[in-house]
Amino acid sequence: MAYEILNEDTICEYLLGIESVREYFSGDALVASEIGDGNLNFVFIVKSLDDDTKALIVKQAVPYLRCVGDSFPLSRKRMSFEIRALQSYYDATPSYTPKIYEANEAMSLVVMEYLGTHIIMRQGLIDRVVYPQFAEHISEFLAENLFKTSSLSLQSSAKRELIDQFNSNRELCKLTEDFVFTFGFMPHETNDDNADDNETAQSLFDDMEFKKQVLKLKYKFMNQTDALLHGDLHTGSIMLNADETYVIDPEFAFVGPFGFDIGAVIGNLVLSYVSHFYRSGDEKYQGYLLALIQTIWNEFEKKFLLLWDAQKNSSLIIEGYIDDATRQEYQSEFMRGILQDTVGFAGCKMARRIYGIAGVEDIRGIEDKQMRRSAEKHAVEIAKRFVKEYQSVESVEDMMLLIGASGV
Repeated sequence: MAYEILNEDTICEYLLGIESVREYFSGDALVASEIGDGNLNFVFIVKSLDDDTKALIVKQAVPYLRCVGDSFPLSRKRMSFEIRALQSYYDATPSYTPKIYEANEAMSLVVMEYLGTHIIMRQGLIDRVVYPQFAEHISEFLAENLFKTSSLSLQSSAKRELIDQFNSNRELCKLTEDFVFTFGFMPHETNDDNADDNETAQSLFDDMEFKKQVLKLKYKFMNQTDALLHGDLHTGSIMLNADETYVIDPEFAFVGPFGFDIGAVIGNLVLSYVSHFYRSGDEKYQGYLLALIQTIWNEFEKKFLLLWDAQKNSSLIIEGYIDDATRQEYQSEFMRGILQDTVGFAGCKMARRIYGIAGVEDIRGIEDKQMRRSAEKHAVEIAKRFVKEYQSVESVEDMMLLIGASGV
């Protein structure tokens, strides 16, 4: 069918024309509600009128930026990249990817499993929920998907096909270039009003050494094609409970540098850590977050290297090319490079959330104005250290020292 924007009145009829959806609902009458609170797309929950435990999520892209409106045109093709990424993730890590019931690139629409017993991770962290399985789950998701879409696993032809499939996601990559690496670090109309007449914001905007290092990281983002990335893997793109973790919303998917997604996860956890100096003062929970950050990296590195050791031939290395000692030395240097990029990208992701568009509730939701400004200053200090010093990081312990060096 031709593209049309669905709404609460038309979506049920559309879904009943899809066999897999009819089978799921067993012919029940349906009701739909729009629940999206994101920046880009419309999201509906569709439930059975006879059994409200039966529900699916429908996500549709519209030809503009949702949070701004039709004055900001944006190609619907972003949903094609999300669909392709979800399918790739489901093939590699089905335990961490919602089941897809329908994917229609012409309608810019995907119908997915409803995660009714899970919440957005950011809210859980604000509420000081402990997630005992998260480090294991997210490290496996990252290791499996990054390794299996890289030149360490794929042959050259397959890797180039992957790049062709994803790297025409130009508009959303440009949004990242603008909002993650540029506008949040200078006076700009899209920035949060709290940046006005703000000493910390001005110090960030005036820090030319910080900006020079950001340019190095931006260049990596624009030109380095290591593996398929989610592209926006913050704690608002993860739904979970004590036992399960799901990664959602990969509309920013593209083939880019290994450290970008890992850095996004870690940077957002650091923001949560900072927020609890001012939200709760809960030192035990802060200790949990610091341990979580360190464990995520350690588990990712271990899992990634296990996959690499099991891979005898790839487009990069074929069996018999180098001896084991040289291979291990190369792997050690390689992983250190990923860690360094992870720290740098984490700093960019943190800093841009303070004054740029689409800040995080962890910090912006602090109601006391003075405490919020203190949280902003604290987060900016860590972010600056990450960005300025990422190239000197030799181990995860070095990263943890940078977090603790803010003087708070």
